[in-house]
Amino acid sequence: MSNVPADLRYTSEHEWVRVEADGSVRVGITDHAQDQLGDVVYVSLPAEGEQVSAGGAVGEVESTKSVSEITAPVSGTVSGHNPGLETRPDLVNTDPYGEGWMFTITPADPSEVGGLLDAEAYTAHAG
Repeated sequence: MSNVPADLRYTSEHEWVRVEADGSVRVGITDHAQDQLGDVVYVSLPAEGEQVSAGGAVGEVESTKSVSEITAPVSGTVSGHNPGLETRPDLVNTDPYGEGWMFTITPADPSEVGGLLDAEAYTAHAG
């Protein structure tokens, strides 16, 4: 199995979530997901201020192989996005848990994060 950091939470759709100091959550796709996609060539992200619902489609990742939906891991308001992906979508491949992050959400209910998969459960799911 690919890299699965223990300090993150995960969705069954292969997104990861990191809780930030201000209570927002940073979102990206997992190493497993980027590996399955192949070379990422374009990322479409939700706009700041957009209201999102957990499990709802909020963007797309286009690779040389396919186009995949990005879903919101929690409900809330999009509070930021990674401007680096506009010119360097390949960061999703080279550093999915760092510089390849996608967007942040201010959760409507912060306890939703606790309902996401931990690293062990995600590894079992994706394995």
